[in-house]
Amino acid sequence: MEVIKISNMTGKLQGFKAISTNTLTNSFCQKMFNTSDDNIICKHCYSAKNLQGMRKNCVSSRQHNSDMLSGGIIPQHMLPTILDAFFRFSADGELINLTHLENLHNIALHNPHCSFALWTKRKDLINKFYGKQDKPQNLILIFSNPRIDEPLQDVPQHFNRTFNTVRKNNFKDIQNCTGQKCRDCMVCYKPDSGVTQIVEAVK
Repeated sequence: MEVIKISNMTGKLQGFKAISTNTLTNSFCQKMFNTSDDNIICKHCYSAKNLQGMRKNCVSSRQHNSDMLSGGIIPQHMLPTILDAFFRFSADGELINLTHLENLHNIALHNPHCSFALWTKRKDLINKFYGKQDKPQNLILIFSNPRIDEPLQDVPQHFNRTFNTVRKNNFKDIQNCTGQKCRDCMVCYKPDSGVTQIVEAVK
């Protein structure tokens, strides 16, 4: 049995591989998804909708990863070896707890040749964990701003950049994530891209 299940991405993320978890059993995700605030991007979560619909068949693999990553520290000899140059954490799902974060941290350390990108809204977990140790140089942290139409200019501590969503007719002058495939842009995946604010129109 695989300790961690790795997904081949499609659509915008075609060409990338990812380690994802189950949005449907993540209490943070569910709280955000069920909010009454229409300006919270999680209310429009593609992952929750897909896992309840066209991608129900992915739920078991996502839950396997949720259990493995959040339930205990994975021994080093059981960590996956990534053969790619660029890799995404959490294409589906969000950090569950500090154990989850530590396991991703260890996967990055285990694969120093690979550049990992992690999108997260969990500043609380990031600050608690990286307040006590250094972040791996090959781990790019992107703060996923939960609020629509409130793009952040300042990057939170420990993060490399911010990811913001806006309604398509707003902030047109700063929209720079415009629908191309990620492999044709790569701004998010390179620590030295020079871009600290990513802005995408809500689909």
